[in-house]
Parts: sequence; C-alpha cells; structure tokens
Amino acid sequence: MSCLPAHWFAPYTSDRYVQDDRKYSKDQRRTLDYDLHGEVTWYIVSHMSQVNALPPEPAAAEPREPEPRWPAVLAILATAGLHFVIPAPLRFGQEWLLLVIVSVLLVPTIITYQTGLVRMNRIFAHIVLGVLTASMIWSLGLLVWRLPSHADPPQELLRAAAALWVANILVFASWYWRLDAGGPHQRDLKRKHNEGAFLFPQMVISGKEAREWRPGFVDYLFLAFNTSTAFSPTDVPVLSRWAKCMMMVQACISLLAVALLAARAVNIL
Repeated sequence: MSCLPAHWFAPYTSDRYVQDDRKYSKDQRRTLDYDLHGEVTWYIVSHMSQVNALPPEPAAAEPREPEPRWPAVLAILATAGLHFVIPAPLRFGQEWLLLVIVSVLLVPTIITYQTGLVRMNRIFAHIVLGVLTASMIWSLGLLVWRLPSHADPPQELLRAAAALWVANILVFASWYWRLDAGGPHQRDLKRKHNEGAFLFPQMVISGKEAREWRPGFVDYLFLAFNTSTAFSPTDVPVLSRWAKCMMMVQACISLLAVALLAARAVNIL
C-alpha cells in the first residue's frame, strides 16, 4: 500500500477510525478494521479502474473518395490507338490488333476493380501495361534496325518517331501511376500521401489542402512528359531505385525517338 498515492486514503481518516482503541472491545475493533479494509479496497479498485481504463477510440474518419480510373483507361486506349499511326513495317501485326487485345484485357480489369478483387485487378493491369510496353519496344527496335538501310521515307520516320514519343510518355505515366506507393488502391486507403517513389512538392508544404492532397494520373503524366522532354525529373525528385531505373529507360527511349530518328528523318545525319 505504501506505493499508492496518499490521497486515495484521505477519505478514510475520519474521526470514527482514529478514536482511542480502548473505548472499543476486541470484537468491536475487529469489526471496525474489517469495515475500513473493505471500504479502502473498494476505493482503490474503483480508482484503478479509472486510471487503467482505455482511452476512447477516435471517431472514424469519413471514407475518402476513390481516385478516378478513367484518365488511366483513356491513356491506355490512346496508346493502343497510336498503333494505327505507326507504319506497317514498324508494327507488330495489323493496326487494329493491339487495340483489340488491350480492349479485351481491360474488360476483366474494370470488372475486378468494380467487384473489389484488388489482387486480380493489379495482375490484369500489369498485363495490359506489359503488352503496351512490349509493342512500343518492338516498334522502336524495328525502327532503329531499319534506320541504316534508308528503307523508310522521311515522312514515315517522322510519323513513327512522333507516335513512339507520345506512346513513351503515356506508357511510363501509366506505370508510375500504377506502381507508386503501392498503386491507386493503396493510395485510396491513406488520408495523406506522405511516402512514395516520388517526392511531389505538395508532400513537403504545410496547410490543410497539402495534407489532404494526393497525386492523380495527371501528376504522373506531367512527370513522364518532363522526363521525355528534359531527359530528367524537374520539380519531382525520385526516391526509389525502381523509379530511377524506369526513368532512365524512358529517357533513353525518348532520346532515340527524338534525337536520332527525327534527325535522320530530316537528313541531318
């Protein structure tokens, strides 16, 4: 009892417990001691229950509005549509083939998102982006392979270079949007976007709007556009190794499409 606060015993030092023991018989003193012990024990237990009581749970935060997926779907369809612009010798299959494959794969991707199957949605989304990336690299490889032979007229080279440059931006913007901070689903679960592969300016400034900010597809599109034009990030530092590797690949593709192919098309090289 000596380790307990003294004020816990203050209510029980009244006059009826400090009177001279000689005024009471042995049985009366035993009764008084029993009453004192019982009341003090009840007082201690009641106060301990208040001290050890768990704090009330905070009120549940309002559910956050999910990030819209239609900009990413539109970018994927636009990338597949660029297959119609690339000349026939520089693409894989017919001009409609890539758009049909992507459209078919988008159906289960959208269904799994609407039904809450996050893992399957992520798998189908990666397959879609993988198909677009493979098609873009295939066309770029054919373009570089056929460049020394002068087999393609300058107009077709310019058209192919422009289509591949735009496809490069859309494909890598989709990859950044899909992979950063665990993907759009994981970002929807957080009230604040304070960690990820990219350090956006809104992540380091104060204010209510900055605390509630999260990146959308347009932010990753702007990042990919800057990477393809400046060959480096501008106002968004890159923190993750996988993001640095992807940005190096994107910059190399952009360099080939802009510097080499466009220069050859206008007879500079």
